[in-house]
Amino acid sequence: MEDRSLLENINRHITLTESECSLFLSLLKKKKIPRKNKLLTQGQLCDSIYFVDCGALRAFYLDVSGRESTIMFAIKDWWVTDMYCFINTLPAMLTIEAIEESTIYQLKKNDLEKLYQTVPQFERFFRILMQNAYIREQLRVVQNLSMTAEERYDIFVKKYPEVANKVKQKQIASYLGITAEFLSMIKRKKLETLN
Repeated sequence: MEDRSLLENINRHITLTESECSLFLSLLKKKKIPRKNKLLTQGQLCDSIYFVDCGALRAFYLDVSGRESTIMFAIKDWWVTDMYCFINTLPAMLTIEAIEESTIYQLKKNDLEKLYQTVPQFERFFRILMQNAYIREQLRVVQNLSMTAEERYDIFVKKYPEVANKVKQKQIASYLGITAEFLSMIKRKKLETLN
């Protein structure tokens, strides 16, 4: 089945009938996104949430001076959006860009609302997703306040090894809140201690 990974993702938290699966799949739009193309641009109305079927995406904030700060990465089997703006149907604060050729499923907010009405189990599914995202972000804030950059980098690589191998060093550095040069120093120091 073409949509197997998406349905496996859903089935981790809820069980659907065949007709509920069909309804859900009928509300999705599958898209191929070339590398460096944007799914969402800062300032554009955020009315969709995306499931990454394959590839890798990056959500980042662009400040007035043109500096990018990576907020999150999304790889195969992850969901991504600008959550605050999606929930409140506001212009996006973030840009979401493909960092490699990716295939995604798009679910519009109005279709999600229909899904909640028709298949109430989806409220449970998306509540679990949002709880997990909140927990990740809270831990990240606490780590940024209490740990060194080297400790944060070690945690990032252990927790998300597939992300660390797919993205540019400057993107990892901006996610960690440090410069690419400082990250290079950390990596060089680690290599020296191994030798």
